[in-house]
Amino acid sequence: GFCLVRHGLALIVHLCNFLILSQQMNLSIAMPATVNNTTLLGPLNASMERFSVIQAPTCDWSPEVQGIILSSINYVSILAQIPTGYIAGIFEAKYLVGVGLLLSSILTFFIPLAADAGVALLMVLQIVQGIAQVMVLTKKNQLIRIAVSGSVILSTTGITSVQSTKTLLSRANWILFLGGIGCACFVLWFPLVYNDPIDHLSISTGEKEYIMYSLDQQVHLMNLSAISLAMIKSLPLWGILVFYFSEYWIFYFFIAYMPTYISSKVYPVFLTILGGLLADFLLSRKILRLMTIRKFSTAIGVVVPSVVLVSLHWVRSNLSTSMVSLALSSTTTFCYAGALINFLDIVPRYTGFLRGMSQDFGHLSGAISSAVAGFLINQDSESGWRNVFLTSASIYVLGLVFYIIFGRAEVQDWATGHLI
Repeated sequence: GFCLVRHGLALIVHLCNFLILSQQMNLSIAMPATVNNTTLLGPLNASMERFSVIQAPTCDWSPEVQGIILSSINYVSILAQIPTGYIAGIFEAKYLVGVGLLLSSILTFFIPLAADAGVALLMVLQIVQGIAQVMVLTKKNQLIRIAVSGSVILSTTGITSVQSTKTLLSRANWILFLGGIGCACFVLWFPLVYNDPIDHLSISTGEKEYIMYSLDQQVHLMNLSAISLAMIKSLPLWGILVFYFSEYWIFYFFIAYMPTYISSKVYPVFLTILGGLLADFLLSRKILRLMTIRKFSTAIGVVVPSVVLVSLHWVRSNLSTSMVSLALSSTTTFCYAGALINFLDIVPRYTGFLRGMSQDFGHLSGAISSAVAGFLINQDSESGWRNVFLTSASIYVLGLVFYIIFGRAEVQDWATGHLI
């Protein structure tokens, strides 16, 4: 069936991911209106200014400083996964996610004040907010895609950044609006979400048994110590983790630097889900092997956006062409039917743990990518953007090549429990 309780839960998680990733973009949206140095807006700034009335900037931050600020939200998030997982085991995920959502939303209200107070306080707030957002990060195939499509929030935020946030005041109001919506969702979270299907008041017996059977297939984390060496030596696993690093390099780059560029990106959420449905169709009809589907989907999700990034420097003088190019970069969401869910194929017993590990790779990438972009732009606003695009595309393609070489779709021997 389609209208099942677990599908409803996936949609709720989708909303939480949407809010958290929107809150991560707060500074990216507000930055162009708050800094004196406008080179961070990129080559299309002059074209965009025809449609915007930007107030006088209030902060004198170089592109390099801006890059450090934008990447600071990931600095401690890399280390927060382990204690967060431990706390979740004590207080249960429902409470951990709810508190994380509330804390991140409340801290959102203080971003304008922290920005006025100075770089140091703003970075501290970003770091604490990043830890809170790690608490919210959550994750059979379709459910994961529905949930993670909430992270592809560029579709609406791009439009908002151009149409609804043209002045410093309206951008601040947008930030406060996101904080308010997050607090409202916190109120709805507790009565609608349950830690255990047994406690759910309206779930059917059939779906409850299906979920409980799936949970029985999971392995307690204490067994992981027996196979840690096998994990380290597993090239298929490293193929996924390396790709996560390259994927999140692009992901956080777009979050940090592209709000002004992406007003035409209105459909990536649908591509995320439809790409997965297409993968399921090809597999169920035995048209393609599972590994072929995973690698082909990943290749589409990497090659097209990489070509777009490389070409942006040469089509920047034409606003319409740039918008069309960036719309094509939505195909990066095809990776959600490829490498980004490959854990389910090779290590189904340890998917939860390894997804947490992949998040660490993502946060590490995010902590580096924005700072590197700011450094390159600070050297020269013209060639800097070209170098940023080329660097990002190169890292993305290298991640794809590594995954294609070492990626597998068969359950690994060490993940079957035979070594425990």
